[in-house]
Amino acid sequence: MKYKRILLKLSGEALMGNQQYGIDPERLDQYSQEIKKVKDLGVEVAIVIGGGNIYRGVQAEQSGIDRVQGDYMGMLATVINAMALQSTLEKTGMFTRLMSGIKMEQVCEPFIRRRAVRHLEKGRVIIFGAGIGNPYFTTDSTASLRAIEIEADVVLKGTRVDGVYTADPEKDPNATRYSNISFQEVYSRGLNVMDMTAFTLCKENNLPIIVFDMNKPGNLLSLVKGEEVGTLIT
Repeated sequence: MKYKRILLKLSGEALMGNQQYGIDPERLDQYSQEIKKVKDLGVEVAIVIGGGNIYRGVQAEQSGIDRVQGDYMGMLATVINAMALQSTLEKTGMFTRLMSGIKMEQVCEPFIRRRAVRHLEKGRVIIFGAGIGNPYFTTDSTASLRAIEIEADVVLKGTRVDGVYTADPEKDPNATRYSNISFQEVYSRGLNVMDMTAFTLCKENNLPIIVFDMNKPGNLLSLVKGEEVGTLIT
């Protein structure tokens, strides 16, 4: 097995499935089954999930809501997603802990690094909700920061596309996929992988990122076994 401890970044949009907004229970179930296969191999799993299916801080400014307020609203949206995922993971037979960047004692633990590491060592799946608890940071930044803090081997960014392309594959039919690419190349070619804060954090801490299609069954399992899936950025 190539990776012992992973941080899986899921987008909120992915949870919509084919719906316009909200949470698709079938998609949640599919993700939980994929995560269970990896867990059963003995891999330690931490998850960060976005909130774009419910609310995005960026939307707020367009609707006249203060940016900081909007970002906090977005953080609360990630907690709703995290709670839904937690419930489904437990139904699938896993032990979980939800840790939040904002204190909400009734629904989750506050994020404490040592406690998070201990949960992983005990075989619990951790979900990190509410971002890092500060406005102006995305859930990508949360994924990078938490991965570094818990000393994960890799950040796995599960998306709708199967890797990083020379151009947007949904718009450009001639776009080709990279199997490997360096952090420096991503910078110089202006490729859109994560936001720059998140990306720079990974680069400076030598934390590899793999961008892959989470919706294809078996991809996550293949990845942790070290098979070539998606795009590896080092």
